[in-house]
Amino acid sequence: MRAVMILLLAGLVSACSHPRQEVTGQLTHQVLLPAHQQWHDSNAALLVATQGYCASELDLAALKQSFYRSLQGWAHLQPLMIGPLAEGNRSWQVQFWPDKRNLVARQVEALLDAASSLDQQALENGSVVVQGLSAFEYVVFDDSVDLEKQSERYCPLLTGIARHQVALSAQVLSLWEGPDGMTAMLTTFPNARFANVDEALGSILRTQITAVDTLKKKLGVPMGRLNKGVPQPWQAEAWRSQHSISNLQASLSGARAVWERVRSLVGDTQLVTRIDAAYENTAQKLAGLSEPLVLLVQHKDNQLRLQSLYDSLDNLETLQQIELARDLGIQLGFNANDGD
Repeated sequence: MRAVMILLLAGLVSACSHPRQEVTGQLTHQVLLPAHQQWHDSNAALLVATQGYCASELDLAALKQSFYRSLQGWAHLQPLMIGPLAEGNRSWQVQFWPDKRNLVARQVEALLDAASSLDQQALENGSVVVQGLSAFEYVVFDDSVDLEKQSERYCPLLTGIARHQVALSAQVLSLWEGPDGMTAMLTTFPNARFANVDEALGSILRTQITAVDTLKKKLGVPMGRLNKGVPQPWQAEAWRSQHSISNLQASLSGARAVWERVRSLVGDTQLVTRIDAAYENTAQKLAGLSEPLVLLVQHKDNQLRLQSLYDSLDNLETLQQIELARDLGIQLGFNANDGD
């Protein structure tokens, strides 16, 4: 028995002394799992706020603040959504973007027109377009909706969306738990998902770098990079709530949280300095944008600042996708966004 205990302890010491396994463990327990828990907590708070507003116990300003927190939690989580949230179409149930054909408004109104009294099951049977924060944002912020005068029409939908988000985030969290959960997959090797720690670390980095590429898209699409330079302000993420810049900041902070754990593994100190500088440069450029993106892209005077931010994100992505991956000796492999 004593010999077995010594072997078990030796194994634990060996695992803890493996730098990559130690970093992957830190990422799992200190970054990834807490971000999922915070997202769930913000969803639970949104449900309470929605029920309070619909019962005339909270005002619209309080409901909007709760929505902002939920949206921020989701934006921060996007560079970290390895595993369950990235699978089974779950992320689309949280946010529908880009909405090139105004599907959110059209499908919300069609759903409410079709149901004399919307119940949870009708929402669950509906499209992902009407189940997430994009639909919630439309009802609360769109100029065409007078929520305070039409609460009887819209409150069942708002409450249904908030319930759906709580159930979704609870389901995702449950998939992180247990011997076959995502937490175990990222910390004990080999397993059904990862043969070794390098595969797990590579998967985390792939998720994070893909999110940086998505940030470029979220900036580039409203700038008009896919439309011959003609701005598309209504393609900005969260344009109705004018929360695009805050979303970009929250997502950048999520990506940076991964980098700050991984940097100890990098052998090239100059590369560490360059990636640190790239994050700081991008964060400062975002902090310098005081207006919502939907407004910024409509004025030519802002083009140079937005292009500079885009270039900064592009540099950050390249440094991590090529130089960081090479330094770590990890094959990443990507399905890049659609050309932006």
